[in-house]
Amino acid sequence: MNNSKQMSILGCGWLGLPLGKKLVASGYQVKGSIRQEKKIFGLKNAGIQAYLLGIGAEKIKGDFAQFLEGTEILIIAIPPGLRKQPAENFVDKIKAILPHIEQSDVKKVLFISSTSVYADDNTIVAEDTIPLPETESGKQLLATEQLLKSNNHFQTTILRFGGLIGSDRHPINFLAGKKDLKNPDAPVNLIHLDDCIHIIRKIIEENIWNETFNAVAPFHPTREEYYTDQAKSKGLKIPVFIQNIPIQGKTVSSQKVQDVLKYRFIRNVL
Repeated sequence: MNNSKQMSILGCGWLGLPLGKKLVASGYQVKGSIRQEKKIFGLKNAGIQAYLLGIGAEKIKGDFAQFLEGTEILIIAIPPGLRKQPAENFVDKIKAILPHIEQSDVKKVLFISSTSVYADDNTIVAEDTIPLPETESGKQLLATEQLLKSNNHFQTTILRFGGLIGSDRHPINFLAGKKDLKNPDAPVNLIHLDDCIHIIRKIIEENIWNETFNAVAPFHPTREEYYTDQAKSKGLKIPVFIQNIPIQGKTVSSQKVQDVLKYRFIRNVL
């Protein structure tokens, strides 16, 4: 690994900040962006060079050119944010920053996407499965993937994460005690923050570009089994699922990440 390499993380949130900390600890020089000024200290305290940036479809707030200066690898880790009102078009946001990336020193882009680009058609999906997103978020993520991959100014690797969990983030905290939950027999497709960070580091260190990877723990119990067990283990109320309705789900295979990156999940039992 070349410790002199500098990289920029667009979006130092739940994933980007701990990722930045790990990269700094590994000897990288890291620039990181945040939208709120109150979070600058957290980045600086982690050894990350902080930039206050606001990415909009019409306007970019902050010095984006300086954020990219000297950077060979750009990690885009900003969520689509389509639930916010008024919602902005995520694809248009990425289109707005493309000219800046093209004019910069960036040679490689790692885009954090989602397995929501695949349809819930009760099959096993892999990277060679044709994506057929059903949600607006999934549709815009897929369009963004295609936008980045088709750009010949840099190489792009797409990393499609399943549901993100960590010590401070777990779906059972929202599902506990709820009733009439759908899809009891659909498989879960989750990944722990620790694995997210290790896989990203592996891609960077092994110099794996122009690829697409699914990243989901190889552990797929049904939603009812998994969330019942999680509720019991955490002393929470057990969620109640609707039975006897058609299943809508998928099993996401992450075999490619295991084969190509020689990666072994450290949190394969979530």
